[in-house]
Amino acid sequence: MALENRLELKLSQRLVLTPQLQMAIKLLQMPQLELQQALTQELVENPFLEEMMDISSGEEYSQEEKESIETPVENDDVEMPLERLMAPAIDDYFDQRSYDGRDLGYFTTGNVTQPSFEYFLSTAADLFDHLIWQLRLSREPEEVRSVGEIIIGNIDESGYLKVSNEELMETAAADAETVEKAVRLVQSFDPAGIAARDIRECLHLQLRALDLEGSLVDNMVLKSLDLVGKRKYSQIAKDYNVSLEEVMAAVRIIEGLDPKPGGNFSTASANYITPDAYIVKSDSVYQILLNDEGLPKLRINSYYQRLLSQKNSIPKEDRQYLEDKMRSAVWLMKSLDQRNKTIYRVTECILTYQKEFFEHGVTFLKPLNLKDIATELNLHESTISRVTSNKYLSCPRGIYGFRFFFSNAIPGEFGELSSTSVKDMVRKIVSEENTTKPLSDMRIVDIFKNQSITIARRTIAKYREELKIPSQSQRKR
Repeated sequence: MALENRLELKLSQRLVLTPQLQMAIKLLQMPQLELQQALTQELVENPFLEEMMDISSGEEYSQEEKESIETPVENDDVEMPLERLMAPAIDDYFDQRSYDGRDLGYFTTGNVTQPSFEYFLSTAADLFDHLIWQLRLSREPEEVRSVGEIIIGNIDESGYLKVSNEELMETAAADAETVEKAVRLVQSFDPAGIAARDIRECLHLQLRALDLEGSLVDNMVLKSLDLVGKRKYSQIAKDYNVSLEEVMAAVRIIEGLDPKPGGNFSTASANYITPDAYIVKSDSVYQILLNDEGLPKLRINSYYQRLLSQKNSIPKEDRQYLEDKMRSAVWLMKSLDQRNKTIYRVTECILTYQKEFFEHGVTFLKPLNLKDIATELNLHESTISRVTSNKYLSCPRGIYGFRFFFSNAIPGEFGELSSTSVKDMVRKIVSEENTTKPLSDMRIVDIFKNQSITIARRTIAKYREELKIPSQSQRKR
């Protein structure tokens, strides 16, 4: 078959994402904090963007700065009279000086800003610092303390030692006896249970600190911890030939121990949720407010705008750069406006669909999916997905993710129920059960069946796991 070149017309459809559409999609799916960081970065990179300063709020400018802005500047070419220049100078200068020459305020405003108390705060000691401090106070030989420092460096945030003795011997180039002494030394430090290899050893070390080594509770931890977790107390009493009361007393001691002794020294900072929208009730009417706190208010820089309007004043390459930045700035501001409008419309639609939830609580949450909102707002389902992902809504009943209001439908006596409402009902049923005779998943299914709610047992088990509710045997007291 011979190869040849020829012209051919072909008609096809394909999706082309313009830069403007890409920017709109990117901003739409950003949560509040990421949006703030992105806008700040754009302010740095794009000369056409500048942040609007609200003079009336007094946050960006002090009173003196506002007065200097509002007061017109005198012409520098006009010569100031000598009398005006010298009038306040000599007498006022000496009035501001004391007899020994100390400055009494002439060279300063008199309002000296005191340093913040945050500069005097010290950082809290973490687990590593706490253990190193105890190691340096010990009187063990230098070779034991050097191995102990390596051991402390291999303890995780929960307080467990993550390396074996053989690895410690290889790392520290020490013999087995020195490593064992170092491990016992670190395990004697505060908090009790530190440097354990597993949960049994951790609890055993804490019991040893309480002088309960070799007792019933210590034997239960070392040999029967699985039975304790399954709450098979009768079998434990039979195995150790003790009464059930003694077993329950030992269980209460075990429940008071700390399975993660290093958790109290965690330096992890709390991550606070920033809502993207607020629903506020005022005079029996709900209002929607978008959260723009912390977001810079953007506008086009007038200087560069005038510079771009001058046709022959700048080279062609520089003009192309300015045109691209101008176009990017306009797209960004339009995309921000479109993002706010879309979030507002989606929030308004959720408020309309879930009005009973905002009035009465989770039990009245209705089933809802992304397609319902997309059809109502005449938007694509993917757009609704981007709006509701990683965003939060604050209302009088708390702060919820947007996805909280979307759930599957379950048939009930008075119509369809939301799966979120059913989960809440499962939580209430378990919280009100008799702890000596907890309900099985099948019994919970029967309770729903009496209320004309059809639900499978495996669905109850799934919801129970999502709610972190233990099984029937683990809930038994």
